[in-house]
Amino acid sequence: MRPIFSPELVNGPFGDPGLLLDFKFERRALLLDLGDLAALPPKKLLRVSDVFVSHTHMDHFYGFDRLLRVCVGRETGVRLYGPPGFVDQVEHKLAAYTWNLVENYPVDFALTVHEVAPDWSMRAARFRCHRRFRREPAAAPVLPPGVLLDDPAFTVRTEFLDHKTACLAFGVEEKTHVNVWKNRLAELGLPTGPWLKTLKDAVFAGAPDDTPIRAWWRDRDGPHERTFPLGELKAKVLELVPGEKIAYVTDVVYHEENARRIAALAADADQLFIESVFLDADADHAARKFHLTARQAGTIARAARARLVIPFHFSPRYTEREAELREELEAARGGAQRAWTNG
Repeated sequence: MRPIFSPELVNGPFGDPGLLLDFKFERRALLLDLGDLAALPPKKLLRVSDVFVSHTHMDHFYGFDRLLRVCVGRETGVRLYGPPGFVDQVEHKLAAYTWNLVENYPVDFALTVHEVAPDWSMRAARFRCHRRFRREPAAAPVLPPGVLLDDPAFTVRTEFLDHKTACLAFGVEEKTHVNVWKNRLAELGLPTGPWLKTLKDAVFAGAPDDTPIRAWWRDRDGPHERTFPLGELKAKVLELVPGEKIAYVTDVVYHEENARRIAALAADADQLFIESVFLDADADHAARKFHLTARQAGTIARAARARLVIPFHFSPRYTEREAELREELEAARGGAQRAWTNG
């Protein structure tokens, strides 16, 4: 199975938290947290369609300005999601700048900002370039509890955690994954091409089996076109398998309720990105800072049955002791795994 997105920690394990989920077959990416984004080139930032901010401590929100600077002037907007008070905080960020010339931009770039409350209600506001990013009302989506974004291809879920302030953890779940058997396409005399996206979109949308799917292509003999019912293509050339699940957890204190919520959100995750800030010898200090130790992170990962665990957000006090943090997490998790390499 080839997942639709490729995860990449924005910085090394000692840098600001942030995870880029880059879609392999679309000009699109998701960004989890807005710490220092200097490591991401503009071409990657311009792909970002949705940003999910765990909380607005500086090392998680500092990069908002860089994202905005790169994206102002592009044709498509950006949606942002955060905890209670997030809409006001984005408004204050935007109000810090002078916008007297932005009407000259040919396109009206917009930020649509959402915040979720503990009762799972959401509110939203829009900030448009041509209106000098003044706040405007926007309709908030009505979604099931714990869901921030329900896309045809994936779902983004969240959970409230305790960091002495509301902090969000995120789970990104690919929906049914659609594999295309190229050899079976060839048996039908069909090539691969852009038309396959139409086919996959119809599957993701739950279209009826009698939905006509047009296959088109061009070769040395000219243009070609054939039409099949969706059900026939599903039966003959597609394999439908469960999609990949990625969980992202950072800036939480270790206690029973936090551990339970994380394990539920990250249950059976293919990849779990989880902070491992301190060694367990410094557990008292970790508790005062409302962060996890590596051992606590490994214990939660074991409870979640995560297949691959990627620790990050290491305290700089362990710059020369990174291996100890990783070893402690793995000992608590109770299993070896392949090495993770950033990028």
